[in-house]
Amino acid sequence: MTRERTEITIVGNDNSEIIADVTSLLFERDVDIVDLDQAVREGTFRMGMQVDASEMSVSREQLREDLDALGDEFGVDVTVRFPSNCEDRSIAVLVTKESHCLEALLERWENDELGADIGVVIGNHDTLRPLAAEYDVPFHDIGDENGTPDEDELLDLLAEYEIDLIALARYIRILSPEVVFRYEDRIINVHPSLLPAFPGAAAYRQALEEGVRIAGVTAHYVTTDLDQGPIITQRAFNIPADATEADLKERGQPLEADALAEAIRLHLEDEITTEGGQTRVVDPNATDAQLGAATELDQANPSEPVDSREELTADDDDTTAVADD
Repeated sequence: MTRERTEITIVGNDNSEIIADVTSLLFERDVDIVDLDQAVREGTFRMGMQVDASEMSVSREQLREDLDALGDEFGVDVTVRFPSNCEDRSIAVLVTKESHCLEALLERWENDELGADIGVVIGNHDTLRPLAAEYDVPFHDIGDENGTPDEDELLDLLAEYEIDLIALARYIRILSPEVVFRYEDRIINVHPSLLPAFPGAAAYRQALEEGVRIAGVTAHYVTTDLDQGPIITQRAFNIPADATEADLKERGQPLEADALAEAIRLHLEDEITTEGGQTRVVDPNATDAQLGAATELDQANPSEPVDSREELTADDDDTTAVADD
């Protein structure tokens, strides 16, 4: 996301006919389209646009009204976010029952280390309400007796609190396209594995069952494909001999909190951008971000031997492999 640009998001039933009308409306009001993408998932249509509205011929309020009227005509929701709306940003933290990530974010927020306000905590269980209350943060339980969330209520709360970024702090539910499409590139999740390995449920158990020697955690942007969004930060740890799933959780949970907090900081400070399904640091020379493992790991890696024969390269024409007898 580029803060100098205005963002327009359209979500609703699969109705791509609106594209021509929106582009015409913007052209008539001297709004330049910088980027446009669209997608359909499970019958939900999304169109995202980044536009330059700095020289538009109407007021912000009029542009919103015109786009809302067009949205009503096509039966879709239209959201417009102008650059100034990003100055005092607000985070919604979604939780289930595990407290470690939420507590880490609340502590950083209280110490002015987060870069944004935690406007609300939303859970699909009531378990962490007391923790939110300790920090005087509103808490809403949107789950039924089985923890199934009411996503209509979720969307209403996100709109009510004017949320700019959603942090999934071990929120053990899959968000539907109705939510993801409205907050694309503004939802960050932390997953207990080194993605793309071991996506989905019980990631620590999957690591044990596969016998890996190194496990870890990943903070990533959420997309409609489960645990496949652009990776932001990762942390790793060794798996001890005879470790249990509980042992891995004990080692991994502090890293989950750290990776999530670092990913949120990078997003809020505009230190990363997403291109081609991958994130990159905007200016590697101007950041002290820890994207992966600690620098001590590099120091522990062997420095020799290396292939120093320049004539043996991956560009050689002879690519036929011959097995030794």
